[in-house]
Amino acid sequence: MYFAEKPEDLLDQEGLLSMSGLEFMQGILDGTLPAPPISRVLNYRLYSVEEGRVAFRGTPGFDHTNPMGTVHGGWYGTLVDSCMACAVMTLVPKGSVYTTLEFKTNIIRPIKLGTEIEAVGTSQHTGRSTGVAVAELRGVEDGKLYATGSTTCIVMKMR
Repeated sequence: MYFAEKPEDLLDQEGLLSMSGLEFMQGILDGTLPAPPISRVLNYRLYSVEEGRVAFRGTPGFDHTNPMGTVHGGWYGTLVDSCMACAVMTLVPKGSVYTTLEFKTNIIRPIKLGTEIEAVGTSQHTGRSTGVAVAELRGVEDGKLYATGSTTCIVMKMR
């Protein structure tokens, strides 16, 4: 897996519209397309992709803490948003794009620094104009539930 280093590394709109969302996500997973720079900064990576389901794995470090020294809620929120939106993306057809309209994150318990987390997003519905998905963040080794989430995405036909 390699990360986009500059805007030119990312697909342009024409390239994006030439493939389905599933093909796009599989391209990131197999390394033919770059991973987004935010995943490098926040120390998470795409772990698995299938129709309607995406998983990321990541480990928060000290750089991801708030002033109290605990993992910032934004780290949870970013993983929740990423896995849910990408689960919707896997069901978006060629010629269409999507974006998150809203999402909610419920933090269940604090994540200790250095704990590897798996964030799994599952699409509950992806149609012509909307996508709805849910997420769970669990510890890879302890299996504990650390957060849940839900989202609504808009799907837009571009051609």
